[in-house]
Amino acid sequence: MKQKKSPRPSDYISSLNINGLEGRMLKIKAKKLKETEILFVYGHHSTLERWWGLIQVLTNYGNVTVPDLPGFGGMDSFYKISKKPTIDNYADYLATFITLQYQKKKIVIVGLSFGFVVVTRMLQRHPNLTSKVTLLISIVGFAHKDDFIFSKTRYYSYLLTSRFFSNYIFSKFFRYVILSSPVIRLAYAKTYNAKHKFAGIEDVIIHNQIIDFEIELWHSNDLRTWMYTTNEFLKLDNCKIRVKLPVWHVMVSKDNYFNNSLVEQHMRIIFSNYNGVTSNAENHAPSIIADEHMAQYMVPLKLKRILSKLE
Repeated sequence: MKQKKSPRPSDYISSLNINGLEGRMLKIKAKKLKETEILFVYGHHSTLERWWGLIQVLTNYGNVTVPDLPGFGGMDSFYKISKKPTIDNYADYLATFITLQYQKKKIVIVGLSFGFVVVTRMLQRHPNLTSKVTLLISIVGFAHKDDFIFSKTRYYSYLLTSRFFSNYIFSKFFRYVILSSPVIRLAYAKTYNAKHKFAGIEDVIIHNQIIDFEIELWHSNDLRTWMYTTNEFLKLDNCKIRVKLPVWHVMVSKDNYFNNSLVEQHMRIIFSNYNGVTSNAENHAPSIIADEHMAQYMVPLKLKRILSKLE
């Protein structure tokens, strides 16, 4: 008797073309017959494959759709159509996707980290779409530049570096020299921002799998876009316009990027109601090779119960 093959991301990926930008989209049905439609918007440094484990978790509660964002996951960047990768442009792109994809359907929106920043701005710029949203979920999202826990020195170094390398020529140097495969294999695991990804990993095979995936991620994402958007969210203030929706926010108690108290304060300014739930995760996000079991903690039990009641 043949063993049933485990599902793979490639089984559910199709092409996506919006406003002349070509990318990919992942659509997968719920594990059990459900009418709930879930739109998952991934964060920075992503591909569709990067979040396969979490996507499988979400299929316990509905049909899941995940679009690429311009400049990420191998999708064309906004620069191709002479636009900059501003948060406003991402917001308008997402609004177009929702309008085309869902038409009259109601949806659950799950935004992860930077993805939730885009979702928030979309709802602010397109308030007519709030009526389509039955549940709004932030997974380690943020709302304001002050949410970051970086020291002033580190904050300004990131701000200046991201601005410098968002230049076309300098971004090409960074991508093809600093982010070449040999350099990543040699030095990446030792860098400040990557150390937590490899903490406690002693298995050489797993270590190499993570490195291989990191190479794929860095080479799939447009480096100029990555730098420009980094600079954008380091100057972020999403607190200027109210959104007439309640939000469920998943925070990580040991988040290596955000001050959870400040995130809550800012989200209370934006949304009509705030519900916080805590994940016991060790880091801001799970391993890039996390399977469904490893990604379970990204949706805490209380939120799973809320999702289970939706139809």
